Amino acid sequence: MDDQPDLDADLDGEFPEEGDDAVAQPTGSGAIRKPGAGLYIVATPIGNAGDITLRALDILRGVDAIACEDTRVTGKLLRRYGIRTRMLPYHDHNAAKMRPVLLDRVAQGQAIALVSDAGTPLVSDPGFKLVREAKDRGLSLTHLPGANAAITALVLSGLPSDRFLFGGFLPAKSAARRTELDLFRTLPATLIFYESAQRLAEMLGDVAASLGNREVAVARELTKLFEEVRRGTASDLSAHYADKGPPKGEVVVVVGPPAADAAATDAADMETLLKQALQGGMSVRDAAAHVATITGQPKKQVYARALQLGTGGDGADP
Repeated sequence: MDDQPDLDADLDGEFPEEGDDAVAQPTGSGAIRKPGAGLYIVATPIGNAGDITLRALDILRGVDAIACEDTRVTGKLLRRYGIRTRMLPYHDHNAAKMRPVLLDRVAQGQAIALVSDAGTPLVSDPGFKLVREAKDRGLSLTHLPGANAAITALVLSGLPSDRFLFGGFLPAKSAARRTELDLFRTLPATLIFYESAQRLAEMLGDVAASLGNREVAVARELTKLFEEVRRGTASDLSAHYADKGPPKGEVVVVVGPPAADAAATDAADMETLLKQALQGGMSVRDAAAHVATITGQPKKQVYARALQLGTGGDGADP
């Protein structure tokens, strides 16, 4: 699932409850068209039911079956748009058993759609293994893009969006969380994490301790009536949520990249590490790859400096 499983948004676009007579009319005036055989990865709304594409509705209406995490959740979406396609459960607990069933159906000429409870499938759900095995079997695959909580939070954060990394869910325990955050310390990119509201204050404190007191945006209830994006430093927001208590709803945390002075320090660290690797007997190529992985610096930049150091020590000709 993407990260927003509660789809009963307090919006005009909310899903109707069981028995609600308000059902949206199908998109198109003709008969339902069955798509070609294949696996269709379909993004669904993360809160507001209106955030679904016309193409997604057509595919969901026309496929032979829809594989979904929870038929109750997906059923609300389908009822809203008058879609009666059969649903098949596909989740963490039955994935190993259901994967061959779904892929055999595709191999036999059926069209199968994969949806998560909310958002883009394969982001923190079992869809990855299904897609990988479909690829390995040479089956047709396509993705119908749409709502995604991580990208929505990034757009609303006001933080740099030219380079970013989605870090998923961090470990629940503080020590393990700080260890993983340390891996991102020198990465010159905005970081995006999903987090439990109950752990938010502690997680933000760990961000400040491991990454420095960076700019952070906490986005919650995205696309819903009470959507909120709170911006500040990691330590200030940690103190805020420690004082006010966990916020309601699903949470996305967006962490800004390291400051310019930190980047300068990283460049000096990169050169030191390169010299150590080259003096230790590594080839220029291996040293560059090794240091780029450690520092998060662009590979081309690290390789160019490694070439200079490898030929002249300080960049001069030998």
